[in-house]
Amino acid sequence: MGRVRKGKQKPGGAVGSFKAERTPVPSLFPALGVVLGRGGGAMGHMLLPFRLGLGGPIGSGHQFFPWIHIGDLAGILTHALEANHVHGVLNGVAPSSATNAEFAQTLGAALGRRAFIPLPSAVVQAVFGRQRAIMLLEGQKVIPQRTLATGYQYSFPELGAALKEIVA
Repeated sequence: MGRVRKGKQKPGGAVGSFKAERTPVPSLFPALGVVLGRGGGAMGHMLLPFRLGLGGPIGSGHQFFPWIHIGDLAGILTHALEANHVHGVLNGVAPSSATNAEFAQTLGAALGRRAFIPLPSAVVQAVFGRQRAIMLLEGQKVIPQRTLATGYQYSFPELGAALKEIVA
């Protein structure tokens, strides 16, 4: 099994900046955004407040919210396993970026509800603890350049279509 070392982080950051050293066996390191799908996970925690009309952005809402539809995550992994040239770090995020406020508005629209009640930063820190709160309050913009360069074609590149499929 190959060794993994921490790589230099580029301006703008990336979800998981790891590089695989040369090994006789190709290795894949998916760096994931928030995985969106039916029946639990992140959506399981978000849907009830939004369905009740109590949803909204987390904190300021200006932080980026890297996301991926679960179907595309499975597609990226399948594509990587089937293509001999795909190895190393692949960002498992959608090619379209969204802020947390844009995500909240889009989820509200998919449910036919308004999404205007923000969740204050202090509440996020109290509920999730300081470490998890940082992930929610300080998102980063991630572009899946290597994933796109491998030839993978996203089924859900846009947030609106992904959320409509999930909540349908």
